[in-house]
Amino acid sequence: MEKNIETKDLEQPLIHEFSKETLKSSFTPKIIALLVGVVFLGVISGYFLASNNGSLPAGKIQTSLPNGATVSKGMVVGSNDIKTFKDIAEGVLKEGGIDGEGSFHLVRPGGESQNVYLTSSSVDLSKFIDKKIKVWGQTQKAQSAGWFMDVGRVEVLE
Repeated sequence: MEKNIETKDLEQPLIHEFSKETLKSSFTPKIIALLVGVVFLGVISGYFLASNNGSLPAGKIQTSLPNGATVSKGMVVGSNDIKTFKDIAEGVLKEGGIDGEGSFHLVRPGGESQNVYLTSSSVDLSKFIDKKIKVWGQTQKAQSAGWFMDVGRVEVLE
């Protein structure tokens, strides 16, 4: 069985050239305005996310004490997001971790086995040394510490 091949089909090239007019019509003023608008919105949203520490405002974070402020009973510093920072401990804050875990620890009744070793990327814990405090945080996996916590909120008790 023989197929009839038309000579017309053989004369058409497999690859077509684009004319400059076709390329120009792709970038209309509307498309250019849309692209500029998308870039502008990206820059604006990036600015606002960066000013919120890369997160949407779940809880206001005051990471340090205002200039001239002293630590006093009842003062609360840190995040209001107690869903994220759901673990709670209280004790007297002392400097030093255990085997490289934490920079501070809470001394609690019951001896060294009851210490909570602390680190924080959002609260300056050094302002609360030798104060009785209550902390809210997230328990982290530890090698040496019995309890290792990333602190997100601090309340001064005494």
